[in-house]
Amino acid sequence: MTVTDVVPVPAEPGTEEVALRVRAVTKRFPGTLALNQVDFELLKGKVNVLVGENGAGKSTLMKILAGAETPSEGTLEIDGQAVTFRSPRDAEARGIRMIHQELSLFPNLSVTDNIHAGSEMTGRFNRVRFAEEVRSAREVLAHLEEPIDPATLVGNLRLGQQQLIEIARALAHEVRILIMDEPTSALSARDTEVLFRVIRELQSAGVTIIYISHKLDEVMRIGDRVTVLRDGRVVAQALISEIDIPWIIQQMVGRSSDQFFHHEDHKVGDVVLRTSKLSLAHPTITGRFLVNDVTFELRAGEILGVYGLLGAGRTELLECLLGVHPHMTGTIELAGRPVRGPISARISAGFALVPEDRQSDALVQTMNVEHNLTLAYWRAITRPALIDYGEEHRLTQRMVGQLSIRMRRPTQPIGSLSGGNQQKVVVGRALLVNPQVLLMDEPTRGIDVGAKSEIFGLISALAAEGKGIVFVTSELLEVLAISDRIMVMAKGAVTAEFTRDEATQERLVNAAAGQAQSRAEATNAGA
Repeated sequence: MTVTDVVPVPAEPGTEEVALRVRAVTKRFPGTLALNQVDFELLKGKVNVLVGENGAGKSTLMKILAGAETPSEGTLEIDGQAVTFRSPRDAEARGIRMIHQELSLFPNLSVTDNIHAGSEMTGRFNRVRFAEEVRSAREVLAHLEEPIDPATLVGNLRLGQQQLIEIARALAHEVRILIMDEPTSALSARDTEVLFRVIRELQSAGVTIIYISHKLDEVMRIGDRVTVLRDGRVVAQALISEIDIPWIIQQMVGRSSDQFFHHEDHKVGDVVLRTSKLSLAHPTITGRFLVNDVTFELRAGEILGVYGLLGAGRTELLECLLGVHPHMTGTIELAGRPVRGPISARISAGFALVPEDRQSDALVQTMNVEHNLTLAYWRAITRPALIDYGEEHRLTQRMVGQLSIRMRRPTQPIGSLSGGNQQKVVVGRALLVNPQVLLMDEPTRGIDVGAKSEIFGLISALAAEGKGIVFVTSELLEVLAISDRIMVMAKGAVTAEFTRDEATQERLVNAAAGQAQSRAEATNAGA
């Protein structure tokens, strides 16, 4: 059943048919027991939520269901019959498709080619029906309310648009069981609402959904039943209607949610970063700006939260500070000195960036953990034509201990780490250059609540050491929890600025929608 041809299927009241059953599945990797005797049932036509900390075994279980991995022990059953998947094509033949959190797109191919990659529409003599593929791509994009030209190269799209193409790729084909791994991690609030509408339509057609997300408010909205994994085991299962977010957190991490997301007071010093009238013109639309006349200050030891919706200009602002866009205008001063020049000069001056997309903009997948961690520091540990591997190993051990990076050994592939530990590697690399100002773009994207708590604790500790932190996020609760001061952006411009005491969810949402409000107005409104 494709998303563009949904036919409602009446459900018998009081019945819960099992679409897929996992029986006693165990998966072993060298040195790791990823899954341990997992029993898991998917209720047909329901949104079956799967949650757990990074490293709990969610991705391994989904790869088994999608045919990318085979279990060491245990069986899978569809409609009561045992099945074996030796490849993703075997799973797709049974109507199982997966929307991956880490994008699996081809940046050098068009939107149409990506949507139909591996499932080309062919006719006589196995020739590809290109016109029909374009028509199909237009239909699914229209259903997602995303006006992207199907001929556009995927590599030219922003991260959020690429996430939508990943979703469209799954929805454009026949599907009985749809696995959605963090499908909204890079989506705007509007695009998330569209996706939720599509999920409800698929449910009405009898499609079974597996929904994985660390956004627990979304889980409570869209889910029917939740299963919690911890350390490779199923530890809890419940109907969404009978539980709340604190219950989920308690089951995931084994401790109360009260221990997360609390603000720690720290001393704020003198101004360390000052910008004036930063602007970045849109590359193709005359008169439009990606960053529009942005002026702000950051003090040593201060955590400045930058809140806004997708496309607000937050990422572009950090890129301007780091020198990614040499044609930007305006001035930047770091510790009272003008900052100019390429990225290398900005890093030497005292900037470091944790980018939004760790897979494409931060990590080198062909390198191991140690090389990824020290990549920005190689010049300092390189002697003429040689790398001091002993010093590299010492630096790695220091950062692994400081950030509590969980791994088997420093030489293992970076892709074998959980999302939260990969993010810690990216943060550790930034800290090795000892920045005065740390720029963090969605640093908790796609990681679980426990890893978020660790990242927040690290941010607070760095602020206490006197580092200035610019923390970009689209998560309301996060920006309210961690920030000393909050700057809101919309359409490239700053629409409001609030102290910690002034900020509320309502004020941030209004400002993010482009409704500018001065600090005086905000104070009067709260009086």
